[in-house]
Amino acid sequence: MSATPRLLATETEDDLRAAVRSLLTAGRVPGRVLSRAESGTPYDRELWKTLTASMGLAGLLVPEADGGQGASHREAAVVVEELGRAVAPVPYLTGAVVTPAALLALPDRSAEASALLTEVAAGTTVAVLALPLTTASGDPLPEVTSADGALHGSVRSVADAAGADVLLVAADCGLYAVPAGAPGVTVTPLTALDLTRPLAAVHLDGVRGTLLAPAADALAAVRAGLLAGAGLLASEQLGLAEWCLTETVRHLKDRHQFNR
Repeated sequence: MSATPRLLATETEDDLRAAVRSLLTAGRVPGRVLSRAESGTPYDRELWKTLTASMGLAGLLVPEADGGQGASHREAAVVVEELGRAVAPVPYLTGAVVTPAALLALPDRSAEASALLTEVAAGTTVAVLALPLTTASGDPLPEVTSADGALHGSVRSVADAAGADVLLVAADCGLYAVPAGAPGVTVTPLTALDLTRPLAAVHLDGVRGTLLAPAADALAAVRAGLLAGAGLLASEQLGLAEWCLTETVRHLKDRHQFNR
């Protein structure tokens, strides 16, 4: 018989929420959303460095043995909710939730996959799955083929691809890690309806990558990453919705019409 789920936040989770909110408020992140979205630099590198290097938040879901914090999805949900509340311009959902979940789901993790996971946990490398943002865990994956070890194919609407260091590519023969600046890789920013979540088209033309897992293991790992991302995307949207409600109520209480 399963234990009753814990619905109320713990003191640790409350402290984590307060720390993240304080950081975002002090940096005036919410007030700069529009200007940054319309600029040519949609990502805040300094904020990402603070969240990862100073607070260790990139490795929340990564076990301590792999350089992470060994926390649960509850703690990650707290962080994602606060980032959503501030519409923070960092690739946290893609780089610190989806990617670690995918790498951790590999049954026989290679040395290359373990090394990448450690870099992701430290926040020194931003790695994102090269899949359309709309891809659900049960959807078919884009067709990327491998011929003599070289990858060929195109993927549209990849979230945070323009700010990634490494692209995780699910090809017909396995999961590959491809440096975003490798020869044959073209990342083209797209104009998205939601300017706060940058999208890009990724084109691979004879690209050489590092094989992380064979096809038999890659699909399940990708599905695990997408499932984790879908769950915590809800937390992100909750944070934004709560902010909208709070600001709407504040405006209705404080507004003045016709000098009244």
